[in-house]
Amino acid sequence: MRNVDPIAFFFTWVTFGTWLPGDARGRVDYRRGWQLPSRGLEADCNTRMMEDAVRLTAQQRKSDESQVEETARQRGWHLYAVNCRSNHVHAVVSAGQASPKKIRTDLKAYATRVLRQFDPSRTQWWAERGSIRWVFTEDELSTVVDYVKDGQDRKPEA
Repeated sequence: MRNVDPIAFFFTWVTFGTWLPGDARGRVDYRRGWQLPSRGLEADCNTRMMEDAVRLTAQQRKSDESQVEETARQRGWHLYAVNCRSNHVHAVVSAGQASPKKIRTDLKAYATRVLRQFDPSRTQWWAERGSIRWVFTEDELSTVVDYVKDGQDRKPEA
């Protein structure tokens, strides 16, 4: 039986410019659901970018993961797993009564602070928003934690 309340949240957010609207992978659009690829839309978004796309270095990724861990610790949240890749971050967190949007916003904001140490002139590190999946059962939690910790290395990195 499924819980009414989630036991954790599975977050994903991508780096700026690496998954534009219209991208060949498709996307989930805020309030409109799944959207098919559109080369024209992707090209239009690409021409409007004010900064280059972000690909995180190994050092930036390590710093980012450490900051996510620190933010969770400071907030009293339970961080089950975090994995920062070159173009996205996954985190699995439970946080009592904190809203999932607040959790995601705080994690991204503090991750941005640490990344600014590498390039203070950059203004955009992350795409807007990100994915929030609600985790209701221990089986689901085990699956997403395994994916975050090990699943990324079972496929080629984007």
